[in-house]
Amino acid sequence: MTGILEGKVALITGSDSGIGQASAIEFAREGADVVINYLHDKEGAETTLAKIEDHGQRGLVVQADISDEEQVTGLFSQAVGHFRTVDILMNNAGVDASGKEVADLPTETWDRAIKTNLYGAFFCCRRFINIRKDAGGGGKIINVSSVHQDIPNAGGSDYDCSKGAIRSLTRTLALELAPHGINVNNLGPGMVLTPFNQAAIDDPELLDKQVQSIPMKRAAEPSEIARLAVFLASKDADYVTGSDYFMDGGLMRNVGQGA
Repeated sequence: MTGILEGKVALITGSDSGIGQASAIEFAREGADVVINYLHDKEGAETTLAKIEDHGQRGLVVQADISDEEQVTGLFSQAVGHFRTVDILMNNAGVDASGKEVADLPTETWDRAIKTNLYGAFFCCRRFINIRKDAGGGGKIINVSSVHQDIPNAGGSDYDCSKGAIRSLTRTLALELAPHGINVNNLGPGMVLTPFNQAAIDDPELLDKQVQSIPMKRAAEPSEIARLAVFLASKDADYVTGSDYFMDGGLMRNVGQGA
């Protein structure tokens, strides 16, 4: 490990499992202290904390629903109160597609996806930006998007639209924040072995079927996504902003093949 994040404080939403948890561990491995956010899984968050401390770094566990503006304010207040600042924001928490087509999609289901996946990122970005401006600028924002910001799925309008909006939010923020030295990028995973894909994890036959459209014929491990997050959070990415980084085993290049 290089210690490339030494002295930095990262806040990662939804870091009780999956990509968020793996990223928190990798950030700590590289020298960062981490604010661990969770909604329901306190045990998962405590596991993340233990692994961060195993790497000799400090962690802070904060329960907050990022779809609620007041709770986001409280999340950042606790982070700054404990660590004095936040240098890196990774907007990772989110909800998956409902599987319901638009004609049958309840308004409350649509609202849940948009409020969590889009409003949550907006609330966190706004608070983080003001913290960084007060500190004189600098900082990194990583918005975890998805290949589905570009690839639609029937039954996935709630998720697809929220991720497409994250793409636009990232690009707009890149323009607004460049003068302040704040980098903003999208990290877009394809299929990853996280609780979002628990059914496939539990059923090898289903997993094998689902990966056939992926040129590499496998799903990613959360730690693979986390290593890219480390790069985007580091000084090595100081000249990178407004970009989309897809990790999908070639899935997006495979769309349209055989037509």
